[in-house]
Amino acid sequence: MEKYAVIDVETTGLSHKTERLTEIAIVVIEDGEIVNEFSSLINPERKIPYRITQLTGINDQMVQGAPHFYEIAKQIVELTTNCIFVAHNASFDYRFIQAEFARYEFDYHRKVLDTVKLARKLMPGFRSYSLGKLTAQLGIKIENRHRAMGDAAATAQLFIMLLNLQPEITQLNLRGLHSNLKKEILDSLPHETGVYYFFDEAHQLIYIGKSNNIHSRVLSHLSNTTTRKAIEMRERIADVNYEICGSELVALLLESNEIKIHMPVYNRAQRRTAFVWGMYQYLNESGYICLRLAKTSEEKEIPVNVFKTKRTALSELERLTEEFQLCQNMNGLYQSSGACFHYSIKQCLGACVGEELPDKYNKRVEQLINLYQYQNRNLLIVDSGRRVGEKSIILIENFVYQGFGFVAEEELDQSIEVIKSFIKYYPENKDVATIIRGYLRQKKAEAVIEY
Repeated sequence: MEKYAVIDVETTGLSHKTERLTEIAIVVIEDGEIVNEFSSLINPERKIPYRITQLTGINDQMVQGAPHFYEIAKQIVELTTNCIFVAHNASFDYRFIQAEFARYEFDYHRKVLDTVKLARKLMPGFRSYSLGKLTAQLGIKIENRHRAMGDAAATAQLFIMLLNLQPEITQLNLRGLHSNLKKEILDSLPHETGVYYFFDEAHQLIYIGKSNNIHSRVLSHLSNTTTRKAIEMRERIADVNYEICGSELVALLLESNEIKIHMPVYNRAQRRTAFVWGMYQYLNESGYICLRLAKTSEEKEIPVNVFKTKRTALSELERLTEEFQLCQNMNGLYQSSGACFHYSIKQCLGACVGEELPDKYNKRVEQLINLYQYQNRNLLIVDSGRRVGEKSIILIENFVYQGFGFVAEEELDQSIEVIKSFIKYYPENKDVATIIRGYLRQKKAEAVIEY
């Protein structure tokens, strides 16, 4: 008989990448009976937004003396060991808990069941499958709605109902998996960072993607019904290959290169919409460095930075113009033969009317541009490898991306020429430059060596 851990969490927001847990509750079910319960507030180490407090009732004072996640992590692991992870909209709770463990470099993995999908399968016909509405229709009372134990207890009652309807609940095909994709292929996929490749029945490559957890990401594709294209692709998937990269940066670089080489059918629309707009620099007739926005497809120059939408590009240019006290006229944000608007409020220092000379003005523009450039001519970026004792290396030479490779940790003590012999060379392009610069700005790499 399977053992289940029914879990609910409360959080500071919706993104597991940036937000934190404020509360967790676990209800353990065995042989159709509740055998254990656990709940705790959690100190999120940040302020709780007012809108979250309005929803959950959890405020900063309540969590101030609560344990940090690492203080209850062992209990969570022990309570859920050999259990199937069960939750309502399970991906939300599961990803948050995985993210919390990941902050302490612990890989948390459990088999997952979603009571939303189970209920849709076993209890068709309800107008809504949200926890509040579904439980109300089933006569399940929720004590303390939007608190972890209140919602977990209600989800546990719902799950027991579902177990009574279908005792072999784990045998249900809940993810809508394509019949041509064998279960053993899915089970063999690693919970590692890398690039994955989808093939159809004719072994034609149809999609390339990157993930920090290949297994979970492939499963999310197979349950994706959000768009017609997503459903169409899901139905065509017959085989999956993958390349473990270890480093997220290497995975991003490999994905970018592979898509450009193979252009799979389901990546083509994606490439048309990625990085459509660029910010470019030019020298005007008076010697001032100006910035302008243009579509990347219409330009041959390497842009200062690239953006997915014109709105994002314009917003960033406006922000930078204000932050560096640049001229709106020079950056195409204000049309005037004389002074720009910012000059009238003393935000622009007068380049538009000749009061600020080009040399002084251009120094600030160059400072801005340097935000998006590699800080040194020659860089060796060191990041996590594919296995213990190995590191990934990414090479920048003369401000140009050269490629990446993998090296044993002890080899990092060798000369730069020896280390460079492990590099596999790849072409530079504007997407790659943006990926690397963004990664460096976020300081995600393990080490950056100047040489």
